[in-house]
Amino acid sequence: MADPTAPGGEALQGGRPLSRRDALRATGAASLGLLVQGAANPASTRAANAAPGMAGSTPLEGRITQSVARWCFEEIPLVPFCRGVADMGLTAMDLLTVEEWPVAHDHGLIVSCGDVAAGTIEDGLNEPRNHAGIIEAFERHIPHAARVSVPNVICFFGNRRGMEGGVGIENSIRCLRECAPIAESEEVTILVEVLNSKPGGHVDYIGDRMDYALEIIRAVDSPRVKILYDIYHMQIMEGDIIRTLTEASPWIGHYHTGGVPGRAEIDDSQELNYPPIVRAIADTGFEGYMAHEFIPRSGDPLKSLREAVELCDV
Repeated sequence: MADPTAPGGEALQGGRPLSRRDALRATGAASLGLLVQGAANPASTRAANAAPGMAGSTPLEGRITQSVARWCFEEIPLVPFCRGVADMGLTAMDLLTVEEWPVAHDHGLIVSCGDVAAGTIEDGLNEPRNHAGIIEAFERHIPHAARVSVPNVICFFGNRRGMEGGVGIENSIRCLRECAPIAESEEVTILVEVLNSKPGGHVDYIGDRMDYALEIIRAVDSPRVKILYDIYHMQIMEGDIIRTLTEASPWIGHYHTGGVPGRAEIDDSQELNYPPIVRAIADTGFEGYMAHEFIPRSGDPLKSLREAVELCDV
């Protein structure tokens, strides 16, 4: 397919950066007709890594449980994508909307991080006027996530729009302290993602550095509120990936991958060396999910994904 990215690596829509929310909404709308009722509830444990839900899959042997972000492969309809993901030994899929969860479950896949529309990348935790909507989304959907074994749900720090960092931190702490009891009562983890704010990325995003995220998550001090550490985005903003994730490991609940530059395949065409990064994650004792969130440029997206999975199966 044509190169879908801007110079900085983000997908484009009409010449403008395509937000993950736009991609998720488009994917969810396209897949509604594919939903199957009465999906089985998968077990959200690492044991599933050794026994994927679909017959014929190849078990993975690495120390990290891998997943894949649906939106990056949206050109493949959801049902065949689920089949392909399960066939390569993956047991989980990331960033599915609530309406899409049954499709993944019907294919033996765990929804490793669910999108419950708790704000957006642009309108997130830093702005008090967004708090009621974020809290309502978690109150509505976290109990359902617990019932169907979705272990994590996502939200965002929001765009700065001239706001001082300290104000954004205090506002985010206030909102997450109200959200934390909801998550704790259901044993579902709220993930807040760090993203790059450079041109081509999520320009003006306030949560673009780990020190900002860590100040908030440490202050909230809940085992059910964690950072989604996006390796691609933080390589662009800060680098020093292994040392950062090692030191911040108690507050990280999830990982995303992606090739730098360009957010393409995590192969030898880009600057990150993923096998040592994966080993470093495993060495921290991490037991969550690492989801591949790259936009394949090859003519065979599933082959690109399979190669990434094999590269990280260490």
